[in-house]
Amino acid sequence: MNRAFTLIELLVVIAIIAILAAILFPVFAQAKVAAKKAVAISNQKQISLALLLYTGDYDDTYPRQDSCVAGSSLNPDLVNAPHNNPGVGCTTKSFYDRVNHFSWQKYLMPYSKNEQLFEHPLRQHDTTNWNVNGELYGSFALNLGFTGALDTNAGNTPNKAFGNRVPFTGGTQSGIPNVSAAGILMEYPVGASSVIPTMTDDNAPSTSALTAYPVAVREYWRYKLMKGTVTDCVNGTSGTEPDPQKVAAGGIIIGFADGSAKFMQAAAFLGKTPTKAEIFNGGDFSFGNDCSNFSGNLGYTVINTNIDYPLWGFTR
Repeated sequence: MNRAFTLIELLVVIAIIAILAAILFPVFAQAKVAAKKAVAISNQKQISLALLLYTGDYDDTYPRQDSCVAGSSLNPDLVNAPHNNPGVGCTTKSFYDRVNHFSWQKYLMPYSKNEQLFEHPLRQHDTTNWNVNGELYGSFALNLGFTGALDTNAGNTPNKAFGNRVPFTGGTQSGIPNVSAAGILMEYPVGASSVIPTMTDDNAPSTSALTAYPVAVREYWRYKLMKGTVTDCVNGTSGTEPDPQKVAAGGIIIGFADGSAKFMQAAAFLGKTPTKAEIFNGGDFSFGNDCSNFSGNLGYTVINTNIDYPLWGFTR
């Protein structure tokens, strides 16, 4: 005689399946994040090595030129787009043919040969900027505090304000005190950008080259990594736990100046970053604030380099 399941038995089986699903789904999600993080670390290492190869071919110097190259867009759909120099393609939106710090990946293409290497599998790049300017924002970012930035086309002069930012380490790998600890490439968790901003002295003449420092300010990074809204940032509240919406794996992946790469927890990253009181000698940003998301330049009036934070190139 065939015996069917009773309603109670079916409900018990369904309940067990639901319990198992509730247990296993988060595990599967964590495994997926872990797998993507491993790919991201591998990508970052390859990018770091490509940057190292670049310095080997260019007399130890990091890329900082600003030029215009027809057909150079990272986005294949824009390679054959109309080009006028000056004008569309470089000096007037869209900037798909411009080769500068915002499209720094172009410097490394001869060594990487693969645009997809620059994409971060745990982050969503800015599709609007990609489709318009052919630039890859919202993935890995270049730390301009070590490479500097040159902006000649926008102002038609290499000495425009903020146009020539020379890094405090000289723009060379050998100028960095501890290359194995210096983060020259990393994620910029909040805001779509391809670069980590610089800081320059607002008292310096705007018509000369400006010495650029990295944005090595713990309070600034706290709200780029941790939980909290802009209101929390302004009020100085919250911000003690990593925000999964900002950093999916609880931290960021860093590419170091020696060609290596690793994942660093958010709290550890903040611990390796000086506070405002340390780097500004009690001062503050003169342009922008802790809650700002700039991709170009932040200002200061006083800076202290006699601190020991090798992640940012500072050693006593």
